[in-house]
Amino acid sequence: MRNKGSHKFARSLTLLAILAANCIPQVSMAHGRDAEPRVRSYGLIRVSVLGLFHPKEFVVTSPSGHALVLEAGKQDLVLESSEISSASIRIEGSALVITSQKQELRAASLAVAGRGGASEDFILAVPGKIERRYHGTLVVQPSLGNLLAVVTLDLETAVASVVAAESAPGTPLEALKANAIAARSYFVAGRGRHKGFDFCDTTHCQFLRTPPPPTSFAAQAVEATQGLVLTYQSQPFAAMYTRSCGGRTRTPAQLGLPSSDYPYYPVLCERCRQHPMRWTSYLPVAEAGSLRSSDENTRLAVAQRLGWGAVPSNEFSIVRKGDHLLLAGVGNGHGIGLCQAGAKAMAESGASFHEILRHYYPNANIAEYSARNSLN
Repeated sequence: MRNKGSHKFARSLTLLAILAANCIPQVSMAHGRDAEPRVRSYGLIRVSVLGLFHPKEFVVTSPSGHALVLEAGKQDLVLESSEISSASIRIEGSALVITSQKQELRAASLAVAGRGGASEDFILAVPGKIERRYHGTLVVQPSLGNLLAVVTLDLETAVASVVAAESAPGTPLEALKANAIAARSYFVAGRGRHKGFDFCDTTHCQFLRTPPPPTSFAAQAVEATQGLVLTYQSQPFAAMYTRSCGGRTRTPAQLGLPSSDYPYYPVLCERCRQHPMRWTSYLPVAEAGSLRSSDENTRLAVAQRLGWGAVPSNEFSIVRKGDHLLLAGVGNGHGIGLCQAGAKAMAESGASFHEILRHYYPNANIAEYSARNSLN
C-alpha cells in the first residue's frame, strides 16, 4: 500500500462546507440512519485520471459486450468489441488526433460515453505504462503539452473505487464502512481543489482505481453506508484519514497546518500505540532542506523532490551521518483523523463503524447527503 500521508495533508487546505444545513438531516452515530428509503442518486464528480504519467497518448477501449461513442467535434466514432474496439488519442499541435482501424478524426477535444450519452464501462491506457477500467463518461483534451483525461462518474462509484484502493487487504467490513463515509465526506465537501475538474486520482486528493466487483467487501461497505457523510455543526467536512497514526492522532495545528471546518482532536489509538509502524529513511542533506519533525509543510517539500515514501510520517528523529540524514520514525501518513490501522483493529474487536467514527472524529455526526444529481 502506498504512503497516504501527504495527500491527506493537502486536503486540509481546502475543506469546503458546500451544502446548506437544511439539505442534511442529522443522524445520531449511536442510533444509525433514519428509516426513510435511501436516495439512490447522490451526484456526479469529475476526476482527472492518469495525469501522474504525463501522457502524450491514450488508448481507449470498449470492453467485451459494451459500446462506446466517441464524439470529436461534429464527427462520431463507435467502438464495439465485435467490430472496432479501440482508438488511440494523441496531440498534434493544439489539436487531438483520434485514430481507429478505419477512421482518423481531428478535434479540439474528445468526449466518450455510452449510447445516448450514458455512463459506460471503458478501459483507458497510457501505452506501455498503465491501463485502468472505469465506469462513467470521459473527456480528453490537450493541457500544457500533455493529455488531460477527466472521468465523470457517480459519487458512489467513486467512493467504492477509493475504498478499494485506499484500504489494506483483509480489512473488516465495519472498518471499510467507516472509511467509505470518510471518503464520501471528502468528495462531498472537498471540491474546488482543481480548475476544470473536482479531484485528481493521486495522493493530492484520494486514490481512485478500477471500481471493485459488487461482491467485494469494499463495494458492500459503500452500499451499506450509501449517501452517509460526516458533519460538524450541520455541515459536511472533507474528512482526513491516515494509514497509521503512531499511537495518537494529530491536529492540523500540531503539524503547522491551517485550521479546517472540523476541529480535529488528538485521540489515543491503542493499535498503533502497542504495535507502531516503524520506518527508517536515509536522505541526502542537500535534499532534506528544512525538514523537521511535526511539520507537514517541510515533509511535503521533501516528498515532492524524493517521493512520498521518503518521509512516511511526521513523527521521527534525525541523526546526521556525514552528508546524509538518518531518519527513524513511527506511523505512516500525517496522523490526522481516522487511523486505518486503528480502525481495522477496532473492527476486529467487534466495534461498529459508528463506534469507529465516534472515536476518531469526536463531536461529529453522521448525516444523509441528499443533494440532487448535478455537476458544479
